[in-house]
Amino acid sequence: MKKRVHIIGAGLAGCEAAWQLAQHGWEVVLYEMKPQAFSPAHQSEHLAELVCSNSFRSAELETGIGLLKREMIELGSLVMDVAQHTRVPAGKALAVDRELFSHEMTQRISAHPNIVVIRREVHTLDDLACESEPVIITAGPLMSTRLAEHLGQIVGHTYLAFYDAIAPIVATDSINTDVAFWASRYAPEERDYLNCPLTEEQYLHFVHELVHGDKVAARDFEKELHFEGCLPIEVMAERGAMTLAFGPLKPVGLIDPRTGQQPFAVVQLRAENKDKTAMNMTGFQTKLKYGEQERIFRMIPGLEQVEFLRLGSIHRNTYVQAPAVLTPQLELVARPGVYIAGQLSGVEGYLESAATGLWLGLWLARQLPLPPQETALGALLGHVRTAAKNFQPSNIHFGLMPALNKRAPKKKRKELYALRARDVWQEWLDKVRPEIDGF
Repeated sequence: MKKRVHIIGAGLAGCEAAWQLAQHGWEVVLYEMKPQAFSPAHQSEHLAELVCSNSFRSAELETGIGLLKREMIELGSLVMDVAQHTRVPAGKALAVDRELFSHEMTQRISAHPNIVVIRREVHTLDDLACESEPVIITAGPLMSTRLAEHLGQIVGHTYLAFYDAIAPIVATDSINTDVAFWASRYAPEERDYLNCPLTEEQYLHFVHELVHGDKVAARDFEKELHFEGCLPIEVMAERGAMTLAFGPLKPVGLIDPRTGQQPFAVVQLRAENKDKTAMNMTGFQTKLKYGEQERIFRMIPGLEQVEFLRLGSIHRNTYVQAPAVLTPQLELVARPGVYIAGQLSGVEGYLESAATGLWLGLWLARQLPLPPQETALGALLGHVRTAAKNFQPSNIHFGLMPALNKRAPKKKRKELYALRARDVWQEWLDKVRPEIDGF
């Protein structure tokens, strides 16, 4: 008789956990509330919908996220496999056609003989006829209010909230390419990004308008806590006139072909789909009101007549205080047999969320030992079990790994972290490979 598991939420983490367990012979019941109900940020009926960006970030192995990608691939990640099939040009980053990605994820999950997808909203764990069968909650940071209230009662802690902002998407053919130019940083021959150059006067005026623009206010019962890795563009502008020029609008490595000079600042737009009919305003997460977005962003040279396919927005992300409420295996201390994965567990980012679902699926199926914290996956899992005064979700980065304990030039440290991570990962993988492939 097959073992059975119930998974609440068919986002990246839920789909990845479902896939791993199904591949190892488990019967999976996957619950998804769409299309009966939608969160404020979701629009599509498909599973694994991408709502913030279409980028899975850097693919370079000398970055934490690049290492995590490689480790996920070597563990048989569904998300990484589909991402490779639906990728769009994005320089050194891995970006996907979001509609194709979600469509293929839905097809693969729905076609798996060991997975049953049930389209209904789960309000409490009591809604499931699961008896002693394990439950995984991967409802995401935009989980329904009733389920969030139920989870809050279980963990016995006030769960925290921070804001994650969505960047606008514009129609490519509405961009003035007499002004905007195609190029990647240090690679003018590449056509992965459209670049809108600003003079110093234009830049300072733009920053002024960002700072003074009309913004969406937080509701009275919400405390506004921004995640440092995904700050709204206007919040960055408020930190100083030159913050953007040294951040997402930095012009380094870009030459305006009209002048032959490096602009004072540059707004970059990244391809949103394979046909490049839509472009994402890179780094332009925002909480400006819709009318203000149109007014202020059209001040950018090349975007004066731009058509907005999607305006930016802002939503609350919910997560548990993982070190206090979860075991190292992501199981709720207060409710044995119930597990949490994805952003709800205290990680931030598409692939970080998927990685926790992948890991939890493999752990339930094969009881693998935790990866060493010198690896990307091990460091990410280590973060959610490391007590901190003010626990907050985190992306994967080298700061989550143990120190090198050796002196090295700053430029060399990333390489050394990456080399150590690959060596330790390979040693761990060689030990557990028989278990992963043993089914």
